[in-house]
This record gives sequence, structure tokens and C-alpha cells, in this order.
Amino acid sequence: MTPGAERPAGLRAAFDASRTWAQGTLIWQVWERMLEIEFVDRSVALAGKAFVSFFPLVIVVAAFMPPGVRASIFTTLTHQLGIEGASLATAKQAFSSADDIRRAAGVLGLTLTVFFATSFTTALQRVYLRAWRREPGGRVSQYVRGPAWLMAMLAYMAILGAVRGQTGDRVGFGLFVVFALASSSALWLFTAWFLLLGQVRPRVLVPTGLITGVAMSGYAFAATVWMPEVVTRNETQYGFFGVALALVSWFSGAAICILVGACAGPVLAGDGGRIGELIRGANPALLIAGAPPPLAPPTTPLRLRDAFRPVEEQLSDAPSTAATPSPTGDTPPGPVE
Repeated sequence: MTPGAERPAGLRAAFDASRTWAQGTLIWQVWERMLEIEFVDRSVALAGKAFVSFFPLVIVVAAFMPPGVRASIFTTLTHQLGIEGASLATAKQAFSSADDIRRAAGVLGLTLTVFFATSFTTALQRVYLRAWRREPGGRVSQYVRGPAWLMAMLAYMAILGAVRGQTGDRVGFGLFVVFALASSSALWLFTAWFLLLGQVRPRVLVPTGLITGVAMSGYAFAATVWMPEVVTRNETQYGFFGVALALVSWFSGAAICILVGACAGPVLAGDGGRIGELIRGANPALLIAGAPPPLAPPTTPLRLRDAFRPVEEQLSDAPSTAATPSPTGDTPPGPVE
């Protein structure tokens, strides 16, 4: 081999060695899990359904709440979205016109709004089921667990808004930040456990709750910097439609935070090293006793284009072959979960 040919061969060998090392890291495994669940389409679906179903639900349901609870929900929502200035006044009008909303919606309209908003919770549940390679939950589970989760989210927003209203000085604000991080992590831990039908042990879902809670809190804080400018600029150019575009952009970023937490959870819990052992504890199983085994992982290498697969391909399109459980009946630790 000539000296000139040795250099490209050496560079390729170094590249292959680096790639092999990277593929063994947890970060790479999380990336592959995100490709597996088609994270681009999932994030678009979550953002769109949050805007057309969850966001209107908050406004309608808040109209039927006592004024203090309605104000707390409004405070949490506007701070999370980073809405300020003229856009804040516009959003406040939607919450202050509670009498008009109640007359227009009525009890029947409120009920239909809640069940219509289950399209968002269905998409959210699909994310967790795909990330953990679980079978679909069925329509009964969607229509029961969806409204229940929505009520839990509204209760979280009301409590967080009430606590925010009680903090003012630096010490109080610091305590609020700690409370916000803890409550957000607890909410997303509950979300993962609840939408996974309680089939995954709560302990192994702690990483999902922590990562999602911290990511969402950090994202909401960052939104207070860039979101007001985006809303103002879009409103100047496109009017109310521009505000809608800004909200969709915010929901898209929030969806990515949720997807990262959902995919990191099973990878970290199934790790064969010290991290996985710490997460699982004395019990090596990831699933509760009697839970169906997980679906089999993909049989072909994943590429970036897999993240753009049509969102209509539901969980039922995933491989139907279940992973083989261990002789003891416990699901062995590993990324298969």
C-alpha cells in the first residue's frame, strides 16, 4: 500500500472505531429510540393536537372554575408560554369572559370539549407506548385515562399558579423554583405511569419524570426570553393568526422535551451498567408482574429518514413479535424494554 493510500485507510478506521464507540453510548441509544418512534412526526402530531384540542380545553374548563382557580390556571399558562404585553392582554380577555364561554358551551359543550381533547392524550399515550415498545391500550383506556389525565394537568396548573402567586421576594422565588421542578417531575412521572397502563414499575420511570420535568421547566424559562418577541412580530405581520403560529412553535418545542424524556426513560432503565442497576434497584424487572412482554425491537438499522415516517402509522404497525421473557417470568434488563 502506498503512503498516500494509508492515510485514507487510517482515517476510515479511526472513524469506524469512533462510530462503534458512539453506538455503545446511552446518548446514541436514546437517539435510536427517538428514530424508532418517528420523533419528527410525533412532535408535529403532539403540537398540532395540543393547539387545537388541549389549549381550547383549558380555556373552556377554566370558565367553569371558581375565579381564584381560573386566575391560577391563567397565571401558569401565560408564564409557561412566555406571553407578555399586548398578547397577554388578549389571552386575559379569553379567561375574563368566563360568563360568555359558559353560556356558549354549556354542560354538554364542556363534556364534548373534554372528550374531544382526548385526541391529544391519545397521541401522548402513543408516544410512551412506542418508546417502551408496548401494545396499544385500547379505546376504553383512551376514553377513560384521557379525561382523567387532563383533569390532573388542570389541577397541576391551578396549584402551580396559586403557589406562584404566594411568592414574591428572592427567597420565595427560589422556593417556588424548587417546587416547580419537583411538581413538574412528579407530574410527568405520573403521566408516563398512567398512560403506560401501570404496566411499568414506577421506580424505573423516575428518569422519564426527571428529564421531562427539568426539560419542560427549562424550556418554559427560556420561552420568557424569545417568545414575547416572536408573538409580537407575528402579531404585527399576520394578526391573530401570527399569535397562533407562535403558539404552535412553542408546543413543537415542548413536544420535543416530552419525546426526549419518553425515549431516555427505557434506555436508562434498561442499561446493563451501574446507571441501570441504580434505577432498577434490587428488582431487575422493568415491568410489573403479569404485564405482557414488550414488543420486539426493529430488525433493520435505523436512519434519520425513519423519523419522518407518516404519523398515520399507529402503534399497531410496530413489530408484533414480543420479546421472550426470562424463565423466571421477569423481563430481563436491557434496551429491549
